[in-house]
Amino acid sequence: MSAASTDRLTELLDPTVQSLGLDLDALELSTAGRRRVLRVIVDRDEGVSLDDIAEATRAVSKELDASDALGEQPYTLEVSSRGVDRPLTLPRHWVRNIGRLVEVATTTGPVVTGRITAADDTGADLDVDTVPHRVPFTEVRRALVQVEFARKEG
Repeated sequence: MSAASTDRLTELLDPTVQSLGLDLDALELSTAGRRRVLRVIVDRDEGVSLDDIAEATRAVSKELDASDALGEQPYTLEVSSRGVDRPLTLPRHWVRNIGRLVEVATTTGPVVTGRITAADDTGADLDVDTVPHRVPFTEVRRALVQVEFARKEG
């Protein structure tokens, strides 16, 4: 998807998504055979419910139908929440995951795994084996929330 296409779709859909109290987290346009697939990823501080996804799907579909942003070629619309497999790329992603375990690859050192204890606009504080560790966002290459099936309390 070209930057111009991304910008145009973002300009079109962001106000609609925000009117529902959601953040437009990402747009992905790919090709699947003769069809295109538009994935709209939404999020918010309180999390996103299935009802939120359904409402966002209806609103985004209506907005796309009223515009020519995707032209005449058929497309499939998929609206979903971020999910834990998406990297933490914005400060708000870190804030929304305080208390979660995260694996962070930085430009200045080894990969670290720790629990997010705080986050602000410039970086995040992690508890790495009971040792405080500050991770400036400018040094993050990749950060992923780790799935925990049986979190140890304490």
